[in-house]
Amino acid sequence: MGEWVLLDYGGVLCRDQSDSDRRALFAASGAPDADRFWSAYWELRRPYDQGALTPVDYWTRVVGRELTEARADAIETVDVAGWSHPYEETLRLVEKLAGAGTNLALLSNCPAAMATVIDTLDWADLVPRRFYSCRLGVAKPDPAVYTAVLTALEAEPGGVTFVDDRPDNVAAAAALGLRAFVFTDPATLAADLDLLGET
Repeated sequence: MGEWVLLDYGGVLCRDQSDSDRRALFAASGAPDADRFWSAYWELRRPYDQGALTPVDYWTRVVGRELTEARADAIETVDVAGWSHPYEETLRLVEKLAGAGTNLALLSNCPAAMATVIDTLDWADLVPRRFYSCRLGVAKPDPAVYTAVLTALEAEPGGVTFVDDRPDNVAAAAALGLRAFVFTDPATLAADLDLLGET
């Protein structure tokens, strides 16, 4: 294994939004049309994750009407809750890696409110180096985000193993020389990281 293991957050360390999470978020938004809401949610997510949009800007455009800061923050709270369900089986692997002395880092595309919450999660200390698109001003799969992390870690690409659930993010990392794996499930990740039997 390389000198660092660099992990994605959403879909790897936490579970993706469930159907009930999505229903709760749409209900909290008060938006009139679900298809339009979700289309805008994802279309605008990257600039939001990069910090190019404020919560008021983002949620106003997603909902389709002008929102107050308090209303945008309330919607954001529901959104963050939907991305805060731990992926317990993956976290057991993280505990094993941390216990073995592996250098662990996180790289997540997320807005500021989500980054703040991740930093306070029970397991956050297991992954002491945490990097967020909202703070870096650039998001995966832009090569610049990986370069920024490598610089901060003082690591060579070949000394970093990157894990993400999105193939385009993994491909971008691999193109820069990182050892990169697409996350599908914790058992496969354990095999990829030579931790068979640790799930």
